[in-house]
Amino acid sequence: MRITQARVVAQIFFMGLFLFFAFVTQFGYLKGYPVSLFLEVDPLVAIATALTTHSIYQGLAWSLVLLLPTLLLGRFFCNWICPYGILHQFTGWLFNRRNAKERIESNRYEKLYALKYYILFWMLAMAAFGSLQVGLLDPICLLFRSFTVAVLPAIDMPSEWIYVRPHMHQMAWVVGLLLVFFVSMNLVIPRFFCRVVCPLGATLGILSRFSLFRIERDPHSCVDCDLCLQRCEGASDPHTNLRKSECFVCFNCIDDCPHDALSFEFVAPLKHEVAWPDLSRRRAVFAGLLGVFMYPFARRSGDLDKNFAKEVIRPPGSVAEPEFLERCIKCDQCIRVCPTNVLQPAMLESGIEGVWTPVMNMRMGYCELNCTLCGQVCPTGAIQKISIEQKLGLREFTDLGVVKTGTAFYDRGRCLPWAMDTPCVVCEEVCPTSPKAIYSREVEVTTRYAETLRLRQPYVDPELCIGCGICEYECPVRDERAIRVTAVGETRSTDRTLLLSLIEADSATRAAIVGAGPAPTFGAVATSAMASITSLSQATPQSQPKASATAGCGSSQCGCKSKGEPAVADLPTLLHIESPES
Repeated sequence: MRITQARVVAQIFFMGLFLFFAFVTQFGYLKGYPVSLFLEVDPLVAIATALTTHSIYQGLAWSLVLLLPTLLLGRFFCNWICPYGILHQFTGWLFNRRNAKERIESNRYEKLYALKYYILFWMLAMAAFGSLQVGLLDPICLLFRSFTVAVLPAIDMPSEWIYVRPHMHQMAWVVGLLLVFFVSMNLVIPRFFCRVVCPLGATLGILSRFSLFRIERDPHSCVDCDLCLQRCEGASDPHTNLRKSECFVCFNCIDDCPHDALSFEFVAPLKHEVAWPDLSRRRAVFAGLLGVFMYPFARRSGDLDKNFAKEVIRPPGSVAEPEFLERCIKCDQCIRVCPTNVLQPAMLESGIEGVWTPVMNMRMGYCELNCTLCGQVCPTGAIQKISIEQKLGLREFTDLGVVKTGTAFYDRGRCLPWAMDTPCVVCEEVCPTSPKAIYSREVEVTTRYAETLRLRQPYVDPELCIGCGICEYECPVRDERAIRVTAVGETRSTDRTLLLSLIEADSATRAAIVGAGPAPTFGAVATSAMASITSLSQATPQSQPKASATAGCGSSQCGCKSKGEPAVADLPTLLHIESPES
């Protein structure tokens, strides 16, 4: 078997492995497969996250497996393993209609091919200050994101064999068009993305400068026919002094040489190679400075703190927002594995740094109470691996409390019982917490036609609400829901705490739950609720408070015995919560 045939076998295997991982990254098929393996062996992800967090996440140590052979063989990953590179090569081979002369000319090195190094310097400069942007163009992240957001949902439309129910993602057309654009550019410039844009290729190109093996040309046997350029994948000039940083180690040139003038040699003479990339030092410095200035421009918008968007609700287990942006590589693996379709790729909701990062859109789905799959597939720890017990604050995590992703609020002008005298208890029925975070009060109202109705008007207890969003998802008001979840009250950040009573927890305890803020446990809230109910039952009607801070759910649907009146979390009365003692 020739070496090029062995390469084709390797390409088929690794592309098949990627497709397998992309398919099984979903509820019901995961079964412990290392679905993020391609991301974990990505050295650019490891280097960039090490710069942003000053540490290496455990799974990313696998990148060393790739670095070592790169220092030995060169950029073999780009043409033997990388699924995105394999896709581009296959597209170029399938639609190549150039004659021999045109193929030779299209595979000569061009100055444009240095652009990927400047992109790399820009990304690393931002990473050094704490902004992780390599996921925008890293080929593994880009391909996973394209499959998650655009390709798999498109395939599922006619077949319906990928998802249990159809998955839709906001701005899927943008992600899909980017994939189509990069793949289509192979018809203009062979391996356009790999030669011109790829920051991972640039990283491996710099490292391959130290490789011990490379293509060597025998000038005595070479007749300058340039046939070695016909199928050169990297435009590395094998017909003259080889550009080591551009060579993909595809071995096509050795196959195509009719005079056996090319070979793969160990420690070949240095005078026959161009070791360093063809870069302008000033442009490299400019690219780095662009990244340096881009960081404060993005951070001073206030999107992470004072001006944070209420719609930016991160998955349960996420670290605090500044650290989240230091870790998230925008691979969207969490979006792929989410069974309810609640996770969506962000556009500019969380600022320019947060493009393509995961946010929860409660109109598309809701956070399943007994699900932590997003943390299981995250390769960088932006979403921590937490158990169901840890998420719900059970057993040994009782003192830490539940993981809250936000808080629900009512818009009384749109709520059916509040504004339209129409009975509705959907939100209360679907609330999964126990005691229920949503409760209702029975009132008697007079309609405009002088009719007397008895309705149950809903309220939210902010201490019990975990921000799962099922109430918003199921709300029958279909355009802008009458109940909506916002990021305030999330436990991962004390800066977004809703109630002053939730700040009193020990800071060390909060840090133990992935840097999260405090939250009451279900058991603790229930105990406090029963105590408050007892107090209220012994009080006279005139002495009872308008809203108790720790009462039961009061629901006629859930079957629990607590019938008190919890605190009201709607906007008009939020700042006037009274305690039972008042």
